[in-house]
Amino acid sequence: MNSKIKDDHTDHLFEAILALENMDDCYKFFEDLCTVPEIKAMSQRFEVAKMLSEKQVYSEIVKKTGASTATISRVNRSLNYGSDGYSMVFEKIKKNKRNGAE
Repeated sequence: MNSKIKDDHTDHLFEAILALENMDDCYKFFEDLCTVPEIKAMSQRFEVAKMLSEKQVYSEIVKKTGASTATISRVNRSLNYGSDGYSMVFEKIKKNKRNGAE
């Protein structure tokens, strides 16, 4: 866990996120919390991470997501040297799909 972000305020934010029950809840909450460009940037990074984990090449990722090579490199660094958060979420998504939850 990254001690640079761990504090009471961040704990409260994550508690709020964990309280969300469905996609509609997520849209409502994040639309109030973030600007549209912030949401788009996060969703782009997540898509880049997914594509990198599927071993897609930078040029294809740029073409499909519009992400810069600098963004792709930063996401790749997180995948390789980060906290394994992306991998954890990808596994949970796969498990949910296998179990019929979406």
